[in-house]
Amino acid sequence: MEKDGGERSSFVVGLIENRAKEVGVAAFDLRLASLHLSQFIETSSSYQNTKTLLHFYDPLVIIVTPNKLAPDGMVGVSDLVDRFYATVKKVVMARGCFDDTKGAVLIKNLAAKEPSALGLDSYYKQYYLCLAAAAATIKWIEAEKGLIITNRSLSVTFNGSFDHMNIDATRTRLLRANILQPLKDIETINARLDCLDELMSNEQLFFGLSQVLRKFPKETDRVLCHFCFKPKKITNEVLGVDYARKSQILISSIILLKTALDALPLLSKVLKDAKSFLLANIYKSVCENEKYASIKKRIGEVIDEDVLHARVPFVARTQQCFAVKAGIDGLLDLARRSFCDTSEAIHNLANKYREDFKLPNLKLPFNNRQGFYYSIPQKDVQGKLPSKFIQVLKHGNNIHCSTLELASLNVRNKSAAAECYIRTEVCLEALLDAIREDVSLLTLLAEVLCLLDMIVNSFAHTISTKPVDRYTRPEFTDNGPMAIDAGRHPILESIHNDFIPNNLFLSEASNMVIIMGPNMSGKSTYLQQVCLIVILAQIGCYVPAHFSTLRVVDRIFTRMGAVDNLESNSSTFMTEMKETAFVTQNVSERSLIVMDELGRATSSSDGFAIAWSCCEYLLPQKAYTIFATHMENLSELATIYPNVKILHFQVDIRNNRLDFKHQLKDGPRRVPHYGILLAEVAGLPSSVIETARSITYRITEKEVKRMEINYMQYHPVQMAYRVAQRLICLKYSSQDEDSIRQALQDLKEQERSNKERRLK
Repeated sequence: MEKDGGERSSFVVGLIENRAKEVGVAAFDLRLASLHLSQFIETSSSYQNTKTLLHFYDPLVIIVTPNKLAPDGMVGVSDLVDRFYATVKKVVMARGCFDDTKGAVLIKNLAAKEPSALGLDSYYKQYYLCLAAAAATIKWIEAEKGLIITNRSLSVTFNGSFDHMNIDATRTRLLRANILQPLKDIETINARLDCLDELMSNEQLFFGLSQVLRKFPKETDRVLCHFCFKPKKITNEVLGVDYARKSQILISSIILLKTALDALPLLSKVLKDAKSFLLANIYKSVCENEKYASIKKRIGEVIDEDVLHARVPFVARTQQCFAVKAGIDGLLDLARRSFCDTSEAIHNLANKYREDFKLPNLKLPFNNRQGFYYSIPQKDVQGKLPSKFIQVLKHGNNIHCSTLELASLNVRNKSAAAECYIRTEVCLEALLDAIREDVSLLTLLAEVLCLLDMIVNSFAHTISTKPVDRYTRPEFTDNGPMAIDAGRHPILESIHNDFIPNNLFLSEASNMVIIMGPNMSGKSTYLQQVCLIVILAQIGCYVPAHFSTLRVVDRIFTRMGAVDNLESNSSTFMTEMKETAFVTQNVSERSLIVMDELGRATSSSDGFAIAWSCCEYLLPQKAYTIFATHMENLSELATIYPNVKILHFQVDIRNNRLDFKHQLKDGPRRVPHYGILLAEVAGLPSSVIETARSITYRITEKEVKRMEINYMQYHPVQMAYRVAQRLICLKYSSQDEDSIRQALQDLKEQERSNKERRLK
């Protein structure tokens, strides 16, 4: 199981449910020493919410209770894990391990933040299931990994239905987490956007931060968590390679912490005059915090001043062996001498082979798994290598190999390094204990560096590489319209220079848009574009649009694609229906629903009936819905329901060929029988084509007459809704009072003249 970029997952997840269909999830990230707690009502019998979270965490281990009693109509989380996560290690722990009282105590003691800041005091009863899952998860980690979690060290967050938008998952770590779980809090989103405004207007600050962030090792956020874990006392009998490896990781963490603390003054210098709340707050809470200087001073008493974090394996090993100042420990100094002697012998042996076997280009690379080995260009080898060389492998244009002498020296070198690590940890014990007392500061530093990396190196860097004003700041309202002017697809626009931008407008008075157009006209691209713009906005980034104002979305529901699901024995139509059922069961008034076709995988009459009735079900909801379809009959909805707007993608017909403009236009527009046109191009007999045209003409004639009757019947309601929509826009407008007053007067005059025309 690999994460994006080849990283192995680092999450251990605890799951528990009750008979009221509530699920508690505790996800412990071993790499970052963070705990994510979620509790929600599982409204879907297929556990879609739970599967969405598990898809996000991609766990190494899933911990469940042995009790398989599940809510009515549900299979239970234990069976869910067996059925869908068979490749993940499943651990069954006694029900007594899932103790919410113990979980609450553990969180209070281990969390870096105060219980009141976490909301634990207020929401203890509401969170009881995820606290129970946390108790079991922490118990298993401490027992399995042989460690104790340091007090006040864990970064604890409550996710799910409280702080983050949920993205329906039918298909930089912090950046990935934000994209999968965008924010819902307008204040936090705007704080990020204010920060981005300052970076975009202050070139010196932007480039200064970019340069400073390079001084901090990339692994800072994941390595600082090692101070959150304290190994249990281990006897001399079990000391060996594994323990030496753990010692090496701790030493590496100390060196990395020293490197990061050395870079803090540079960050302080860059942020000193920053104005935005987010950057000013980082300066105040991190740069001006004297405790970081105190930790740095304690490190300087033990660690050599010249030691720095290194990425090259042998350089890193040497830095780790010589991390502690000379003269502090006699046994450590002896181990270092042995390490140096064997390292020197290895290099002397390489020089000897270069001369003896006339291999001047023989190189001596090193990796942590096999130690030193030889790399010889193939062109330098005439015939076969001498028999002295063993473990011969071709690697590109080079040959990798070793010798018995080198293998022996590697073993001695590795043993000397292991002794250095173990003796170094003994010397660092007091320092490590002192650092663990302030471990919450390290957690804060890691979070700050992640946030800055995301905003500076992802958001600001991306925007700065685009032409001026291609990306703009989105505006947010509590419950106003969703308006996007000249929106673009952030990925496709970088591939196609002539990408056509399109608009969107949704409001309480017009909360459903039905988009029509033939295949390849741009419907699917447009739907994806809207979703990506909303996600970018809610992670606090500028969006690819001329202007945008959005209401915060709590959930994006998507129904896209048409494929059979062979694993669950579901046809294309059954898959469609399951996805649609999930949408209708879980939609809230602040959701965004994006549906790309519905009902096309069954008979035309049934498919049309289902699509129509689903639209009618969603129309009274306050959710915003964008519905793309080939069913031209659905445009009749707009003649009955005033909150439906019909749009179409412009297509011209020239010489019996479709000319796609990819431009979204108001109202329905029938591309005259494009299916029949394509059938004719494909070579169907002319008699078949003529019959088809005759049939479709009779069908559409009836539809047009019916729509005209509907239009006359519902026209007054339509007009009232248009006025309401104008009023809603004015309510959330940022114009001055005089402009709004004038707009109201114009609207009043317009309605008066419309009424007079109707009376005449």
